[in-house]
Amino acid sequence: MFHKEGHKIIFVTFGIVVAGILLVDSYIDITWLRTAIMILLLAFLIIILQFFRNPKRKTSVNGKQVVSPVDGKVVVIEEVFEKEYFKEKRLQVSVFMSPVNVHVTRYPISGKVIFSKYHPGKYLVAWHPKASEENERTTVVVANDTYGKVLHRQIAGALAKRIVNYAKVNDQVEQGGESGFIKFGSRVDLFLPLDTNIKVTLNQKVRGGETIIAES
Repeated sequence: MFHKEGHKIIFVTFGIVVAGILLVDSYIDITWLRTAIMILLLAFLIIILQFFRNPKRKTSVNGKQVVSPVDGKVVVIEEVFEKEYFKEKRLQVSVFMSPVNVHVTRYPISGKVIFSKYHPGKYLVAWHPKASEENERTTVVVANDTYGKVLHRQIAGALAKRIVNYAKVNDQVEQGGESGFIKFGSRVDLFLPLDTNIKVTLNQKVRGGETIIAES
């Protein structure tokens, strides 16, 4: 299954690859060169297809737990001052996504969307210290009576040029449901209460909608 955000790109890429293969087959007589170009065109199509894949995930909805919003690797676990919404200290957990990861963003908790904002910005590499404040990004806060408020922030990377955010204020959302999509490499930051119990470690690989990041 492929994500809806990739349908247009997949269609265009498929057309380009088919046209390229037909042209190569018609005009290039050198066998090894023709074969090499065809392989490169097919490899490009496969890369696009795998990037926009949207596998089903089994989220065990639990009001006391926060699940990972994306696939990737945990690159930050630290106490920080969150400037945009909370304006107080929170625990930050950041997950970095490489271009080969699934790039669907999922809600870390169930509840009501109480804040959702898009920020245009730069395209620093996703692990840059200032990426969270200067890159193109969206900030979403979901609240419920069991866990409290959780902020997740989609951050564009050096390759990402478009962040898609489905969250609208007053939406009632379910843990593991689709919150958005980031195209071509990025990072997602979570900001959690200071007294939360973190269940992951640095460099741990996580799966969106399934890996438990924290619990109350």
